[in-house]
Amino acid sequence: MTPHLEPMRRYARVLTRAETEADDLVQGALLKAYERRGSFRAGADLRVWLMAILHNLFIDQRRAHRASVAREQAWADSNPGFSPPEGEHVVRLEQLRQAFLALPAEQREALHLMGVEGLSVTEAATILNIPAGTVMSRVGRARAALRRFEDGPAARAVPPSLKLVRGQDDR
Repeated sequence: MTPHLEPMRRYARVLTRAETEADDLVQGALLKAYERRGSFRAGADLRVWLMAILHNLFIDQRRAHRASVAREQAWADSNPGFSPPEGEHVVRLEQLRQAFLALPAEQREALHLMGVEGLSVTEAATILNIPAGTVMSRVGRARAALRRFEDGPAARAVPPSLKLVRGQDDR
């Protein structure tokens, strides 16, 4: 499978248009291929088989995402009647809620299961039907995004891959 990893990554990036989602997609496709290795026909093109699994997994995930968005919208429209918090922390709680809701759905789900529900990585992976490493990756990215939020607007203005350099006049 090793020679087929880079073509799978390239195709996954074309499908998802995002590096981290592409890596998750390739990891999921490889897991499915391993689970279904008995269905591979001898003499068939392994690359084509792997790419087909990757493509079908992408389609399945997009369908699931659309259904999830529809459920979330239906829930939001139902107005569950939460009472607003009172006191001096109202604004801070709303900001934190907005930062959490701004996370990609995959990261929100993983972080909620582990951080709020207190589940282990294995339990969250079972619920989300993804590998444990993917759960850890999603939680790590979610926590990093929330840390950037906590650091304030100045930290959010500088992309994480860039370093802020100050000259002598900036002191």
